[in-house]
Formats: sequence, structure tokens, C-alpha cells
Amino acid sequence: MKGKKTILLCDDSLIVRATAKLSLSEYYYILEAETAEKMFLILKTASPDIILLDIMMAPMDGYEAITILKGNEKTKNIPVIFLTGNSDEESELKGLSLGAIDYITKPFSRPILLKRIETHLLIEDQKKDLLDFNNNLELKVREKTEQIRNLQEGLLRTISTLVEYRDDDTGGHIARTQNYVHLLINYLLENNIYMDVIKDWSLDFLLFSTRLHDVGKIAISDSILLKPARLTKEEFEVMKTHTTLGYEMLSQIEKSSPENDFFYHGKIFAYTHHEKFDGSGYPNGLKGQDIPLQGRLMAIADVYDALRSERPYKQGFTHAEATKILLDGRESHFDPILIDAFLALEKKFDSIANLKDKHEK
Repeated sequence: MKGKKTILLCDDSLIVRATAKLSLSEYYYILEAETAEKMFLILKTASPDIILLDIMMAPMDGYEAITILKGNEKTKNIPVIFLTGNSDEESELKGLSLGAIDYITKPFSRPILLKRIETHLLIEDQKKDLLDFNNNLELKVREKTEQIRNLQEGLLRTISTLVEYRDDDTGGHIARTQNYVHLLINYLLENNIYMDVIKDWSLDFLLFSTRLHDVGKIAISDSILLKPARLTKEEFEVMKTHTTLGYEMLSQIEKSSPENDFFYHGKIFAYTHHEKFDGSGYPNGLKGQDIPLQGRLMAIADVYDALRSERPYKQGFTHAEATKILLDGRESHFDPILIDAFLALEKKFDSIANLKDKHEK
């Protein structure tokens, strides 16, 4: 195991710094700064692995500070997590657009703080491993392809784990929807359906990329994502943005990835799984077969699992009740051909839904 990593904590509150240090010092070296100006002085001689940056500081706030960090060649690649007392979506999206990788709302809980930092540091390690590997041109092509795939798969798995940790309900959901999509695709292959599309797919890449369909939820406020009740109309409009946010995140990763099938399919799943067959879905109101097949497949898997799952504001539906709702949505919400496939597989869907183990397969 490598030595402790270093965290630079920049917050003007002595209480916040003391609380964070108490939570983190067992696992990380902690550097402290009470102002952004002090942080930049520390960065002249130190290279932390991650920066925890308060937004509301004076005279320089966190937004200005991260702009400087990202504009400096030495510091632009240091991941930044915002610490914020604000829970409004506009502030959070502004921070993410400026280059923050995440935000943690104050006051924070120790387990969430540790898990967020651990996950992001793991992502950074895997990105560095992937970059190092890509620079090693002496490896054989077959070995290179396999190792790149393994590294990408690890990065993808870590990103999906971060989504699961943001929303505890999604842990089992991600694994189950992958299994549902797998069942549907196998049925299409066995019955020579939609082969004009499927013939070009690398199924190993595609099936694993289903895990990214909810990745945009990383950027949704905890106050909405973790709300133990139904969302208001305004809150639901914010929640709907997870489709476009996920697409944008994965498009950026895809640009820097030489073997990008994971992220190519992942961004399609993220962008289109809430489109509806009659054109009434979001974000683009696509209709019929203008909706990519990936999105039409995930629509069935996603809705079925949501219906079967218990939430703070509802009990889970029975298989019969969920099946009736899917059938009622034939040609309005769902591709009728895929509904026929679902009906042929409904007992297998029910078996997956009844599994109690939420761990990844």
C-alpha cells in the first residue's frame, strides 16, 4: 500500500477545519489554509492529492480561487471538492462548471466526507494509471487493448460506485438494470430482432456501460437527490437535468479515451433513457425509433426496476402490477417490440427483482 495521500483544506472557519482534520488525519496528511491566498502560498512548495475548498471566503471566494487553480499549469490537474453551506442548484452547478469534481454540503458527516474523498482519489489514481499505460508504446497491441479495457472498466466501475454512494437506492438499481438489459439484448439476438443496430455493438462494452445511465445524478443537489418524499414540480425539473449532465460528463471523458466504447454507449444510455416512444419524454422529446435502441432498452429496465423498488414515499409494486403498467405504456412510453421481448422474459425479470443481494454481480 502506498503512503498517506495529502489533502489541502482551505476554509475560513476554524471549526470546519478542526472537524475535517479530526475526521481525516487518521488516513491523510492534512495541510490547512484559512484563506485562498494562504492556499496559493502552500501550493508553491506542496503538491496535494486533492483540495477541499470553501466557497464563501473573503477576500477571495472559492469560485475565483478555483479559476486561478485551473488556469495554472502546476495546479490545474489537482482535483477540487467544494465545501459549501449553500444547497441551491445554481451554486453547485457553477462550481462544477468551473472544474470542481464534487461538492460536500456543510455541516458534513464523517462517513460521507471520507467516502467522497476515497472515491475521487481512486478515480484519479486510475486516470493516472490509464495515462501511464497509454504512454507506454512498447507493449504488444493485444496486451495494450486488454489492459486499457481493464483500466477503463475500473474507472467506469468507480464512477458508478460514486453514483451509488450519492443515492443509496441506486446501488442495487444499477446492477439490476444491467441484468435486465442483458436479458433483452440476448432475446433480440436469439430472435434476429434489430440486428441492423446490434450487429455493430461490442456487447461486453455496451452491457457494462449501462452502469453509467444515472451518472448525471452526481451533479444533482443532495437536497433533491436524497429527499425522502416526492419531488415538487420545480425539483423534478432539476432532477431531469441528470440526463444532459450525464451526457456532458461522459462526452468529456470520451474525448480523452483512445478506446471509448464504454463511454460512447454510456453517454447514449445517460441521455436517452427517459425519452418516450410517443415523443413525450425528455430531454429532447425524441419519438419512436429516433430514440436510440440503447435508450429504448434502458427505458424498460429503468421503469420496471423503479416500480418494483421500495422508496421512502412508496411501497414496491408487485411483478403483476409493474407488468400491467409497462403494458399500458406500450407505444406511448415503450417500444412495442421491446415490450413483446419483456413479456417473453417477464419471469426472469421477476427473479432478478426478487434478489435481495444488492451487491454487484
